[in-house]
Amino acid sequence: MIAHASLPVSNYKNAKEFYSKALASLGYTNNMEYGEAAGFIEGGHTSFWIGVNPKGVVPSHIAFEAKNKEAVDGFYKVAMESGAKDNGAPGYRTEYWPGYYAAFVYDADGHNVEAVWYDYSEE
Repeated sequence: MIAHASLPVSNYKNAKEFYSKALASLGYTNNMEYGEAAGFIEGGHTSFWIGVNPKGVVPSHIAFEAKNKEAVDGFYKVAMESGAKDNGAPGYRTEYWPGYYAAFVYDADGHNVEAVWYDYSEE
């Protein structure tokens, strides 16, 4: 089990605002801050972090599990309204698995951020 993950960001203030809004539909809130690093909590512990990396940013991929289809839709809507670029509107990705419902966006640093819900009724 992964305890937490982090992404480097180039503009801390903008990234913190973006992730605070985009992850709210998935149940995350910003609960910790150390200098130019912010932690987000969901489900009892701080499992996601962003922070400025003086060595720069290499785009990565991270996926957040949603509680339902509506949470995936909400993530995508708010992320797009908050300046993300589309990388895949909400929908089933049957090439991954029959019940894989996900949405993908690029944040300002080019990270591929995903929200996914596993619809077991589609198996």
